[in-house]
Amino acid sequence: MYTPAPDEKATTVVVYSPNKMIHGDLVTKQNARVSLLPRTGMPGYLHFLKTEVLFFGGEPPKSLAYDEYFFPTERIVGFHLSPPAFEPLDYDPEEENRVMLDVSMILGAFMLTGKIRTSTHADIVTNLEAAHTTWLSVYFAEIVNPFLPQLPAIHVSMLLVKPTQVSFGI
Repeated sequence: MYTPAPDEKATTVVVYSPNKMIHGDLVTKQNARVSLLPRTGMPGYLHFLKTEVLFFGGEPPKSLAYDEYFFPTERIVGFHLSPPAFEPLDYDPEEENRVMLDVSMILGAFMLTGKIRTSTHADIVTNLEAAHTTWLSVYFAEIVNPFLPQLPAIHVSMLLVKPTQVSFGI
């Protein structure tokens, strides 16, 4: 099995795609702020160690395990550190003209409730259209899977989602 180089680290993360949830140790450079990695640049494939994959390609969902796993970054629709790990949030709570808006989202085979920061001067549609952002921060989220009610809810202080790959409810 792969051993991280001296300038690398392995951080446990959860990645969502349209039909998978991937939980594993992501190999990155030591100085990477992993929770913001999708925004700051990722290679073409994420490199995982000790990986569990929940695959929603039929009934029932399949659980797969790999010592080493590679996943194409273009297929990612959501990304967060695996609890209880956390890093500082990516906004200034004192920033003026911003408000937290409660949202529900469908993220591949998962549903989540959380909050997004938006302008006080525009509605959510205007904010999403004007932002042209590749990754949207969602805060204080609860993530569940309606197909696996026995899977406990995941609570995270922040995750990143591709706004063009999720649907929103208010």
